[in-house]
Amino acid sequence: MEITVNGQKRTVLPGSTVTDLVAEITDRPIAQDGRATDGQRLGVAVACNAEVVPRSQWWRTELTAGDEIEIVTAVQGG
Repeated sequence: MEITVNGQKRTVLPGSTVTDLVAEITDRPIAQDGRATDGQRLGVAVACNAEVVPRSQWWRTELTAGDEIEIVTAVQGG
C-alpha cells in the first residue's frame, strides 16, 4: 500500500506499524517501547496525518493507505 513519508511516496506492507516504518528507515531494530534495541538514542519523532504519535504508541499505530507521515530527526547544533 502507498503512504507518503516526508513528502515522498513509499510503499509499505499492509499491517505495517509506525515501529516497522521507523525500523526500516533508520535500519535499526526497534523495541515495543519505541527505543532502539541497541540502546542508542533514535533521535526521531513521528507524526501521522499531522498528529504526533507518542513513541509508546508506535507499535500499535497501524499505517493505512494514504497516510501522510512526517519523521523528524533531532539535530544538535548552535
